[in-house]
Amino acid sequence: MSKWVEEELEPGLRVSYGLKEVLASTKSKWQHVDLVDLQPFGRVLMIDGLVQSCQSDEFVYHESLVHPAMLMHPNPKTVYIGGGGEGSTAREVLRHKSVEKCMMVDIDGDVVDFCRKFLPENTAAFADPRLELIIDDAKAVLENASGFDVIIMDLDDPLEGGPCYQLYSMEFYTMLKAKLNPGGIFVTQSGAAGIKMMEAVFTPVHSTVRHVFPAARAYNQAVYSFMDEWGWNLGFTDAAASKLLTPEEVDARIAERIVGELKFLDGEAYTGLMSLTKRHRQKLSAETRILSTEKGTFAAMHNQGLCVAPDAGPGHNQTTKQ
Repeated sequence: MSKWVEEELEPGLRVSYGLKEVLASTKSKWQHVDLVDLQPFGRVLMIDGLVQSCQSDEFVYHESLVHPAMLMHPNPKTVYIGGGGEGSTAREVLRHKSVEKCMMVDIDGDVVDFCRKFLPENTAAFADPRLELIIDDAKAVLENASGFDVIIMDLDDPLEGGPCYQLYSMEFYTMLKAKLNPGGIFVTQSGAAGIKMMEAVFTPVHSTVRHVFPAARAYNQAVYSFMDEWGWNLGFTDAAASKLLTPEEVDARIAERIVGELKFLDGEAYTGLMSLTKRHRQKLSAETRILSTEKGTFAAMHNQGLCVAPDAGPGHNQTTKQ
């Protein structure tokens, strides 16, 4: 393999991927986007040179992001997606027969157009009449909307100087909670969540969601192409709704509600997502940081290493996920 793509995951740790072919590229106001064929993963969406979504395992991330919240809600009809420009999050939401409206808001129309053109697995989602696609700031649109059963934040990690750090904050989550219907559920991607990296974003986001919502749940799953475990956090407007479903309940709801067969999630896999290690449970329980734009406390990543506000923990370098 004569060409390689390299990412620095943290100081002293780099990973290289064999590059077979650059399939398409574009540059927007916000970022540079490539569709490439990488030897270990197949077709890969890269943004600013960093792996975002791989054909080989993107379904692990997107099914984990979408379906636990959707299945734990008794009857999700209205859904808001912040980010998710590639369309895969909307694809999974729209598999639910109960959904009547899915509003997806992404700030980068060029990326959305690129993915609509080059990711055929999401063609049906983009064409679905239930999808309301808005190219705008996710926070600004949500401030002027309401009445959602489920809100899904599929955003970039909070990067230093980037547009997303304020969407991982107490103030944003407080506003967001008011946009949910009674019994509504919120879920956000929460960055790397392995043994070493979980305290960068995963645990403080959980602490912040827990601070705002009556109940919160954190969960994680290994995503091979991200070279780590990945984390998500759920917030519940009704604490009773945070009770875990049994494997049998999950399988029954999947069979009743979802069109087609899921590749990753079933009742047993759902139980696995929610079964965190002892170390994870200890760190989540002990976490006290509350991310706040007003107080200037937030975990922010950048390509030279993790930059964190005072008392926010140690630094490292981490790839981004959209």
